[in-house]
Amino acid sequence: MLKQKKFLFLLATMLLLIVGCAATDGANDTENNKDNNGNNGEEAATGEHIAPKMEDLDPDDPKTETIQYGEELFNETNTVASDYVGNELSCQSCHADGGYSQSSTMVGVTADYPQYRPREGITFTLEDRINGCMVRSMNGKMFPSDSEEMRGMVAYLTYLSEGVEIGQERPWAVVNMMEEVPEPDVVSGEELYESKNCLTCHGDNGEGTGANSGPALWGEKSFNDGAGMGRLTKMAGYLQNNMPIGDEYDLSDQEAADLAAFILMQDRPEWQGH
Repeated sequence: MLKQKKFLFLLATMLLLIVGCAATDGANDTENNKDNNGNNGEEAATGEHIAPKMEDLDPDDPKTETIQYGEELFNETNTVASDYVGNELSCQSCHADGGYSQSSTMVGVTADYPQYRPREGITFTLEDRINGCMVRSMNGKMFPSDSEEMRGMVAYLTYLSEGVEIGQERPWAVVNMMEEVPEPDVVSGEELYESKNCLTCHGDNGEGTGANSGPALWGEKSFNDGAGMGRLTKMAGYLQNNMPIGDEYDLSDQEAADLAAFILMQDRPEWQGH
């Protein structure tokens, strides 16, 4: 009987040791599979954050209606918020796929705010950033802070940022910026506008064919000269990362600079904040 008890005790001890080692190994594996954002599985494997999908919204959640309205505002800004927009652009004109696209992504954007802005010399909130786009890129008016439009936009962008903490880096976000822009040739840029078939979507005179199908690149329907896209470094980087559709990254630095310079040389609305 004594031998049997001793055997059972030894057996239980061995099982505890095995379970403990397995748990430790599992914890190590989990830790090793995490990326810098603390994400596991597919997120760690791709180095990207997996954003929540609109179809996953709970229809019984009272916030859902506001988030859906924010999506509508984002995708069709010029029509849904026509009283506040002074051109024929939408947020999606630059932030493709409703902000889900890697280039100029809105996924995790709330992590960037509050943010100090040297250009304005103040600390920006997410609401400030939205209104900055409204008066510059949209050449329009600010959303009142307590308006349905502002609540909808903030709710939508917050939903896209679910799981991303304030201040967290966003390695999945492609930055549209060319740090060292070669000296541009406007004449070459005009030739590229035709040879790269930009006019098919954006019109012979840059007037555009639709806010999301081919936004206006200059003229009264486009962004004003205070918009971020009005900077050569930004425009050249954006063109290189996103255009032509289907042949992204096909433009050389020189070609992107030439095309950007040609576009920005054209007349556009003047931002009254200058």
